[in-house]
Amino acid sequence: MNRSARLAALAAAGLLGVLLLAASQLPGGLELHITPVHRAAPMVVLPLESGERFTLHYYHSVENAPIWEVHSLDKAGRIYIEEERYLKFGAGMGRMPGVGRMVRRGPYEVIENMHMPTGDFVLRVGSPGVAHTVIWRGKRINLSDRFPHKAVRFSARPVSRLYKVYRTLFPHPTTPDT
Repeated sequence: MNRSARLAALAAAGLLGVLLLAASQLPGGLELHITPVHRAAPMVVLPLESGERFTLHYYHSVENAPIWEVHSLDKAGRIYIEEERYLKFGAGMGRMPGVGRMVRRGPYEVIENMHMPTGDFVLRVGSPGVAHTVIWRGKRINLSDRFPHKAVRFSARPVSRLYKVYRTLFPHPTTPDT
């Protein structure tokens, strides 16, 4: 290889290195991890964008009535509850003074515009009848069928643009097909 070809190859490698370094520093979105409390490896990993929503749906253990809890993430990966929807006030349900706005949507009571920080939270997954289900981008992940009676932690973290590209090409094994 002659000198000019080596210099061109070195320049191309340097440029590629700079681009990879920049991509590793640019924000690329978020990942939500659902991880058993007593285990390090996540059982579900969901890529999300800042402000994108995911829903936790289940049937109240006392009332056996459906409940939807809509959550979002901010760009730092903090989790917020945005909305709760249910058929009626049940055990542990109802309005919290100063949080959101209570409205009716058809048969449902809805607390909307909550934007209340929860941070990372732990959920004790109920039995299959409770049907704790995460709804994400139209996909349903039934935690009660897969992990009944386990305590799981919901946590999120920002990821780099480079990592996002990598996970687009090679999704995490626990991420549902989109």
